[in-house]
Amino acid sequence: MKRNLAILALLFLSSFSASAQEPTRNDPLLDRLAGSWILQGTIAGHQTTHDIESEWVLNHEYLRLHETSREKNAKGQPAYEAIILIEWNEPSSEYKCLWLDSTGGGGLSAPIAQGKRGNDEITFFFRDKDKDSGVDTTFAYSKGTDTWSWLIDNEDGGKRTSFARVKLTRK
Repeated sequence: MKRNLAILALLFLSSFSASAQEPTRNDPLLDRLAGSWILQGTIAGHQTTHDIESEWVLNHEYLRLHETSREKNAKGQPAYEAIILIEWNEPSSEYKCLWLDSTGGGGLSAPIAQGKRGNDEITFFFRDKDKDSGVDTTFAYSKGTDTWSWLIDNEDGGKRTSFARVKLTRK
């Protein structure tokens, strides 16, 4: 019995050691999005200001953004709040994004967006189940100013309409 426990302990420690040595996912573009930000601009035709805190989580596998609006609802809570998880998959050169927010628009049934990188920007395509509508979201980084722009467009039947034009500056 003691020998079996020793073998199990050795197997556990060796698998833990091997997983601890696996390289973390590294994407220099996403690294630039980590930190504390102020989001300002227009969303749904209204000027707004949000705070964003972003950090690598779960062994540097995902960049988690926590977005909260400075505007408050009737209960004194942020009028908008989101948790956004972004993953970089180096072998496929593709990003994935899960965007959960307080609008009640789908929750965990929301699709995971696929994203492609173009120079210093990432465009995510969130598609509705019918695939004829959705949301296109582009995160564009400006090296010269160390800022990000988010361009969010709704798409319905091939017709695009602007939803948000915001800029992120470091706190």
